[in-house]
Amino acid sequence: MAVEASEGVAGSRAAPPGPPLLALNNVEVIYDEVILVLRGLSLAIPEGKIVALLGSNGAGKSTTLKAISGLLPTEHGEITDGRIDFDGADITRLDAAARVRRGLSLCMEGRHVFEHLSVHENLVAGAYAKGRVSAEDLDLVYGYFPKLADLRGRIAGYLSGGEQQMLAIGRGLMARPRLLMLDEPSLGLAPRLVQEIFGYISRLNADTGLTVLVVEQNARRALEVAHHGYIMEQGRIVLEGTANQLRDNPDVKEFYLGLGEEGGRKSYRDVKHYKRRKRWL
Repeated sequence: MAVEASEGVAGSRAAPPGPPLLALNNVEVIYDEVILVLRGLSLAIPEGKIVALLGSNGAGKSTTLKAISGLLPTEHGEITDGRIDFDGADITRLDAAARVRRGLSLCMEGRHVFEHLSVHENLVAGAYAKGRVSAEDLDLVYGYFPKLADLRGRIAGYLSGGEQQMLAIGRGLMARPRLLMLDEPSLGLAPRLVQEIFGYISRLNADTGLTVLVVEQNARRALEVAHHGYIMEQGRIVLEGTANQLRDNPDVKEFYLGLGEEGGRKSYRDVKHYKRRKRWL
């Protein structure tokens, strides 16, 4: 079953948040016992929705995903305060493998495919936490990403950036997650490929009800497919709302979408001092 990519306008549905599948409550993260990165972060991810987490470089977005996924210890980081709940259970101290088995799946920034394995072998590796590979799971991935089906024998290191991103998402889907987290899926991709990747994300959510948390600097594209959004600055949430509310917010227009009050694009010179002018800080 080949599924065509769609541009997706999930944000236009403006669906209100439902009961949270994932909740972070006042989470604090410190690296090397001294560097405070997350400063009392709280957010909620409703089941069956796409949520965008937006912010500039260094805001703490990737650290948030690592805290959720249990990967902080690999970088000498730890949660020193707060709590993370997934499906009503406290997972704050669970290791990464246990979180994957519970239904959390992360596609890391930079794709990180297994370059010396084939496309098919990468997908098989994605099902490791389940303990088995089913034809149904492979059919699902190849159905949404027919290009991967054509390239199933190709060594992953020889794929294009867009193909590797498809593979990274497909590998994440092989674990049959309840929550798929994507860290900068548009990174390094041409605009046409970015549109295609976000189209797949929107279609997966619409067709399967998959809950998605997408971390992005491309705020415009993320808010086109998201139902709800959060904006981070300096390790904390400074603004949240439906995708439509964020797109219409004058501060978001100016500082994240590059638009002035009249809808015209702002130059870098106009917004380079935005951090000290933001009304929410």
